[in-house]
Amino acid sequence: MSAHLDTSHPTPVIEAESVVVRFSGDSGDGMQLTGIQFSDTTALLGNDLSTFPDYPSEIRAPGGTIAGVSGFQVNFGSREVFTPGDAYDVLVAMNAAALKVELPRLKPGGILIANTAGFDRRSLELAQYPDGVNPLEDGSLDGFTLHKIDISKLTKEALTDSGLSAKEVERSKNMFVLGLLFWLFDKSTEPSIQFLREKFAKHPELAEANVRVIQSGWNYGENAEIFPSRYRVRPATLPAGTYRSITGNQAIAIGLITAAERSGLPLFLGSYPITPATDILQELSRYKANGVKTFQAEDEIAGICAAIGAAYAGSLAATTTSGPGMALKTEAAGLATMLELPLVIVNVQRGGPSTGLPTKTEQADLLMAMYGRHGEAPLPVLAAASPSDCFSMAYEACRLAVEHMTPVVLLSDGYIANGAEPWRIPSEESLQPIRFEFLHQPNGPDGELRPYHRDERGVRPWIKPGTKGLEHRIGGLEKQSETGNVSYEALNHEIMVRQRAEKVERIAQNIPPATLDSGADKAHVLVLGWGSTYGSIKTAVRELLSEGCDVAHVHLRYLNPFPANLGALLAGYEQILVPEMNTGQLLQLIRAKYLVPAVGFSKIQGQPFTTGELKNRILEMLNS
Repeated sequence: MSAHLDTSHPTPVIEAESVVVRFSGDSGDGMQLTGIQFSDTTALLGNDLSTFPDYPSEIRAPGGTIAGVSGFQVNFGSREVFTPGDAYDVLVAMNAAALKVELPRLKPGGILIANTAGFDRRSLELAQYPDGVNPLEDGSLDGFTLHKIDISKLTKEALTDSGLSAKEVERSKNMFVLGLLFWLFDKSTEPSIQFLREKFAKHPELAEANVRVIQSGWNYGENAEIFPSRYRVRPATLPAGTYRSITGNQAIAIGLITAAERSGLPLFLGSYPITPATDILQELSRYKANGVKTFQAEDEIAGICAAIGAAYAGSLAATTTSGPGMALKTEAAGLATMLELPLVIVNVQRGGPSTGLPTKTEQADLLMAMYGRHGEAPLPVLAAASPSDCFSMAYEACRLAVEHMTPVVLLSDGYIANGAEPWRIPSEESLQPIRFEFLHQPNGPDGELRPYHRDERGVRPWIKPGTKGLEHRIGGLEKQSETGNVSYEALNHEIMVRQRAEKVERIAQNIPPATLDSGADKAHVLVLGWGSTYGSIKTAVRELLSEGCDVAHVHLRYLNPFPANLGALLAGYEQILVPEMNTGQLLQLIRAKYLVPAVGFSKIQGQPFTTGELKNRILEMLNS
């Protein structure tokens, strides 16, 4: 946190370029809501930011335990921000367990705000501190700027005459934290106050209670005189435009809606709730008035099958899921491949296998997306790189699906699905058109219908059921070339398998070439990434370039087919490093296709890469 001092205020204000704040407590302490409100206000005031919600899979994890710690991290700055940060400048610890989990990543000298009510004997015992040990009292925190505040008591005092129950009062303490942090970072409380009044419009007594607690937190910072200074992070200089804070799941939903509007097709989502993809279904369900149809099916199979039916009927169809649901959808994905219908399959990856780590992130479904269907059933595979990039890639997945009459798999993951960053809302003119047309009359040379007659791209026509004279057979049995009739002929099967594969390969002519994100051609080390590793790689490479290192960065969003120029681009580098949150899945694909001496760097801990981890590994290669 580089900074300089402004002494023109009663409490001196330190100007900081960027700050990393971590809110941490029990699952019931409201740390996610606190972090989201702090982040939304920060974005509204013009800072660039990146967030990282980090919480247990249980709805209400065991209170006071290490396993029950829920955290929300935000890195905000007056410059471009690509990651939530490696270490914290400020840590808010609502109890002893939160402190124990988070302290190793608090910077030396960093600010620690501890809720003393969460450090009683029982809390210390649950957090597995030795008998008689209280870290707030034993001097072990002398290397940090410690502020001991009884947040629970101050919240109760603020709501003495509110008429709320003891439980409701206790649940309001996160708003005290929010008000205090707004004061500490010289931010207005008004956006959050407005949010609370809207959220609790039907319960104004709850709204006013929470507003009172936010103001109490602000007033405590202003009057308690325990903070020697405040901090200010000025707005970032970003490209001109209209911005909003957006999560990856919200961006996917808006990308799907935008593609429907741009193409003129009705949008249908058939889905089944699953962490961490459920928010897409919930977000789209809010747009019923805009003609969006959402269907919460009884299971994953019904969700995708309903979407296939919608695609057959002429809708822009999508289904959303995570790894376990992707496994259940594979047979129907093969059906959509056989039918050659446009369908977007969104997989928000999480830690696996099986139920695995439902709320933690991973990139382990790439090979599943590539090959996870029986028979020869290749599909285009795309991957979003950041929360805002989820919009672009969702839109692109729709475009490719419709223009090439094929299911498309879009990969996101829990890190970018729940994380947020500013998103510049694009103009309609900047969006690539989605070109397609329905077949309205027979297309055969003899005046008959040829539902599997292909154009120069290998794409068959899209035929709405009920169109006069265009009745044809559909189903999962192999199609006869051109006519679409059921065929068991050996040679015809090979022809159709190859035609479907060639159609996917030709998509390489309809996607952008691979380009350098940072660095120069023929650098000593190329870092090749995909998906949510983008921010960490970009930050690490930028820092190394500023230090004079010979390194470059290419990030892939198109994974099947690869960009047409990728092989030639990779050939220019002596060493290639492929960081992934798996055991090396892109690495396998790259080595197999291009025969380059790429090496992997894996992390499978349910957590994203830190910038420091990547820098150290790149430096090892540069120095080898």
